[in-house]
Amino acid sequence: ISEAKGVNPFFTVAIPEPLNVMTALVMAFTVGLGLAHLDTNYLKNACNDFKEIIVKTIQAVILPLLPIYIFGIFFNMTHSGQVFHVLAVFVKIIGIIFLLHIFLLIFQYCIAGMFVGKNPFRLLGRMMPAYFTALGTQSSAATIPVTLKQTIQNGVNEGIAGFVIPLCATIHLSGSTMKIVACALALMMMQDIPYDFQMFAGFIFMLGVTMVAAPGVPGGAIMASLGILSSMLGFDENAQALMIALYIAMDSFGTACNVTGDGALALLIDKWFGKSKTNISSTSPQN
Repeated sequence: ISEAKGVNPFFTVAIPEPLNVMTALVMAFTVGLGLAHLDTNYLKNACNDFKEIIVKTIQAVILPLLPIYIFGIFFNMTHSGQVFHVLAVFVKIIGIIFLLHIFLLIFQYCIAGMFVGKNPFRLLGRMMPAYFTALGTQSSAATIPVTLKQTIQNGVNEGIAGFVIPLCATIHLSGSTMKIVACALALMMMQDIPYDFQMFAGFIFMLGVTMVAAPGVPGGAIMASLGILSSMLGFDENAQALMIALYIAMDSFGTACNVTGDGALALLIDKWFGKSKTNISSTSPQN
């Protein structure tokens, strides 16, 4: 046992990627913009069905097996004597990211409060039920009813709140984006991986684009970002596993930041369009 170097798999299934990350992203946005201007629903229905297949695969296969995969990575680190150093760094990263989330929410509500002429801390305080609900559910979609109710209590028009909140639950993932960037930078510093401003500027831009298409399930954001973590930052399988473990450990914080920030965006949209005659209908989470 002392001479063992690792565990060899019984068999492997090599699946080459049909498209690289950049090609897939450009094609996804091109097809998405094209679908928005089509009069027919045949291709739209096919894309929606394919999306359901992907979401079910993540929920039923990938997420249940992730703990086993992460356990293997940490077991290997324990064997090599690195686990205590990694866990000590993880605790510091989680604390820093939590403070960054609080700063982001205060910043968002200060901007919103400045435009609407209200106390930003009172506006943020009314959104706390949505924040704590998201801590428990770890899902922006599941928190929509609470987020919608608290947003309306902040004085947002019901029609605008019914449009903005479900939409932002899908595409506004500011907390998750900040968390992924901070975790990636911390791991690169910890593992002495070279990085520079230009690299991270491009990564942040592509991550923002990727987060729009991230599935609305717990852990969906980090799974969607693995491609650009590998292609743009050079993360190998071990680094990706650490990213997944670190992200899942504080997934609830990112989700809570996302849904609470939706209320600030709703205040701004209501300020700009609330008095217009444009009819903005409510949006269901599926749309």
